Amino acid sequence: MDIRVEKQKLREKIWREMQEKGIARFPLPCWGRIPNFQGAEKAAENLRKLEEWRKAKVIFSSPDSPQRKVRENALKDGKILVMASPRLKKGFLVIKPKKVKGKEAYASTIRGAFQFAEQTENFPKPDLVVTGSVAIDVYGHRLGKGGGYGDRELSLIRAKFGAVPVATTVHDIQVVDYVPSERHDQKVDIIITPTRTIRVKSLNSK
Repeated sequence: MDIRVEKQKLREKIWREMQEKGIARFPLPCWGRIPNFQGAEKAAENLRKLEEWRKAKVIFSSPDSPQRKVRENALKDGKILVMASPRLKKGFLVIKPKKVKGKEAYASTIRGAFQFAEQTENFPKPDLVVTGSVAIDVYGHRLGKGGGYGDRELSLIRAKFGAVPVATTVHDIQVVDYVPSERHDQKVDIIITPTRTIRVKSLNSK
């Protein structure tokens, strides 16, 4: 089977299960999106407990709905937030926490980010990157919604700054045994769900 067909079948399986089981949350339907999910806030809180988060001064986040609380927490914790604009159409948005004190929840939305952020191509080096996923496996192979934007963001950051830890916040149902991957697909280091934290295995580990 063509790997692109395989990927699309897995996306549709995840979207269907999340919709049918009532796991998907606004915006609905979740088809064609990085799906928002019940427990996204809990996953964001679990991420907040990690040493990588505590040490980070700059957090990079995708603009997806399930990572909204991650972005709010970054600003509340006094971290500079770098956010990709949707589909990278307007480059990157840099939000300084002092500028949005008391307005972190609004500033973490796409509309709020455009209001408070500086739009730039030259953003500071992130200490931690947080991205959304449709599916992820325990080896860190990530499946996005199919537009390639997440991979472009990650490859750009790694080309510019070298190795930076990458986390994804997802529902447990999105963690699967196997995600088909191609050479250009970017991997994730840490998987955070509402119930657990998984540090990815190498394919050679037993």
